[in-house]
Amino acid sequence: MSSCDLKNAVVLIAGGAKNLGGLLSRDFASRGANIVVHYHSQAAQQQAEATVQAVQDLGREAFAIQADLTAPATVQRVFEQARDRFGGVDVAVNTAGMVLRKPIVDTTEADYDTMFDINAKAAYFFIKEAGRQLNDNGKIITIVTSLLAAFTDGYSTYAGSKSPVEHFTRAAAKEFAARGISVTAVGPGPMDTPFFYGQETPERVGFHKSQAMGNQLTQIEDIAPIVRFLATEGWWITGQTIFANGGYTTR
Repeated sequence: MSSCDLKNAVVLIAGGAKNLGGLLSRDFASRGANIVVHYHSQAAQQQAEATVQAVQDLGREAFAIQADLTAPATVQRVFEQARDRFGGVDVAVNTAGMVLRKPIVDTTEADYDTMFDINAKAAYFFIKEAGRQLNDNGKIITIVTSLLAAFTDGYSTYAGSKSPVEHFTRAAAKEFAARGISVTAVGPGPMDTPFFYGQETPERVGFHKSQAMGNQLTQIEDIAPIVRFLATEGWWITGQTIFANGGYTTR
């Protein structure tokens, strides 16, 4: 795979069945890539199958893998299955995550463990396996959150469990550089998906909108081109967290 070409590249997308991950699956396929669509639960199987079909309708190859990425051995298996099917992986994108808005005093140990397992542990071992199994000159991209640059209430475990990914990204960028592998993170603002609305009241949704250009939430269509850029022309960017949020937060 060249630095700027997705033709015949293999792209593995964690959380690739729906929302941003589903859009990325179709977007990469439209530019000539073959896609591995990871999904977490049985509830997403139908969407994963629909995304695989959409990729195939674009003339590219795809298959879906159901897996719990909080188990490191399972993450390893996902990459191995991708390599067995396509002979290698060029781009690994992790869109998987879980959001929780809850006051600290109401947060249980189970809440904490679940959030850190999904948002930090899974992300760490995804980056690890990508570093082990990606082809040379590969790209690793993780979706984090613009709340990393916010001073707000309620999201202690969500932003807190995403924050280590910045440090994982920096370390991996240095460690994988000799093989030409770039490692980056993208922090969208609150995205206009079901992932967000279940945590917020209508009044707070209105406030979040008011903090960005155009009085709107981040659209998945705003983020997909940035991820694609990092996997192609933006290959020289590495070790960075890029906030893409219409001015919602900055630092």
